[in-house]
Amino acid sequence: MGSAVAALSREELEARLEEAEDTLRAIREGEIDALVVKGGGAEQVFTLEGGGQSYRTFMEAMDVGAAAFDGEGQLLYANHALCALLDQPPGSLTGTALVGLLDAVNQAKFRRLLTQAMSERQSGEIHLRAGNVERSILLAGTPLEFGVVHGAAITFTDISEREQAAAARESERLARAILASANEAVIVCDRAGRVTHLNGAATRICAESPVGLLFSDAIELTFTEASGLMSGSDIVTMAASGMPVQGLEAAVRTPSASVTDVLISAAPLVVSGERTQGCVVTLINLSQRKAAERHQALLMGELDHRVKNTLAMVMAICARTAAHERTIEDFQRSFSGRIQALAATHTLLSNSSWQNLQIKDVLGAELAPFASLSSGRIVTEGLDITVDAKTAVSLGLVFHELTTNAVKYGALSVPGGKIAVRQVGRSDDGALMIEWQEHDGPLVTPPESSGFGQALISRSLGSGGATLEFRPTGVICKIAIPR
Repeated sequence: MGSAVAALSREELEARLEEAEDTLRAIREGEIDALVVKGGGAEQVFTLEGGGQSYRTFMEAMDVGAAAFDGEGQLLYANHALCALLDQPPGSLTGTALVGLLDAVNQAKFRRLLTQAMSERQSGEIHLRAGNVERSILLAGTPLEFGVVHGAAITFTDISEREQAAAARESERLARAILASANEAVIVCDRAGRVTHLNGAATRICAESPVGLLFSDAIELTFTEASGLMSGSDIVTMAASGMPVQGLEAAVRTPSASVTDVLISAAPLVVSGERTQGCVVTLINLSQRKAAERHQALLMGELDHRVKNTLAMVMAICARTAAHERTIEDFQRSFSGRIQALAATHTLLSNSSWQNLQIKDVLGAELAPFASLSSGRIVTEGLDITVDAKTAVSLGLVFHELTTNAVKYGALSVPGGKIAVRQVGRSDDGALMIEWQEHDGPLVTPPESSGFGQALISRSLGSGGATLEFRPTGVICKIAIPR
């Protein structure tokens, strides 16, 4: 084409330019001219005015919005369907009015598609606001020829409803995925209070086939603190009317007739900014928390009981120690040692959560200030036996008195002295027998009188008790721990 144009004379070129300008003017002013539409290897010819083949008549007959543009991108004609689609008066979309309806991003998309449609078919999508409605528009452009003038025709198809339907399906899919992945029981109800959706966790506490049932029929709730004044239907009614409900404790009876404690909350269900469509109810299983609360209350009661017993024991130790000591200094030393023995055992019990405490642990705590179990001076055998808290406290006092005596007069008063503490079987009544035996210490002579320490040893274990033998080779104490 370039060589053909070069062969034309100046006069011929000016004549063609004038012809082109006349053609554009005629199109803009609606005068008669021919229009050739190329695409797909074929040509279609329309006249802009006159007869059933008028191009304007052709565009107006289209169900979708359509517009024609010249090679400069100027709007030549927009049909009534396009004006209605864009909520504009007929004939108002002239010049740059159409492009002016778009924001910067969509203007760029439209101009790019229009430019490409001058030479080949193109399609794309833009978004705009028509009146008070956000619309998604599918564009399809194709080249046009007005005699020697090139341009493009673009159709505008509203796909908003299709996209909204697709978005609704995707939202439904996401909602179902969220429901399925939630650990808590989730139940969705409509405005009438009927169950529309629920997840797997909810099916385990609801009636069989709950979808379609009223919430109160689908799940049996009891609000113990509401004295029968509140029901599940009240919760749903409040939430569906726009009033959220949070953190109410209730008991739910499951299909297996068991009762589970739950924390129930309900929130209005609002979709796409519209009015409330129903509500979403969540139920959090409180069984473990309630069990922990009951256990904590039990522990508090047990702690209170133990504190009272310990205080009573301290008072008894204080009175007995005062009755057997001659001076304030002796009383202070003996009483402090016995209280420290109690404290050491309580520390062990606290560290083991008041359970799983072994006899060897109690023995090691009382001997610790003077000799460790691994020092070679203490031999143990068969003491890996768990005892309860009460027995541990009593054993702690017994081992304290035996240790104090050994440090003052027995095996621990000399460097080479040793102590063996062993399990020696069970008595006829099933009591566990433990033997404390000292050797390689100084010569032992029996005391002239029985002190409080001996009385404490013999009485600390209740029905079990302990017996002392003051053999010349070393003290032997046989301790009976009741079954």
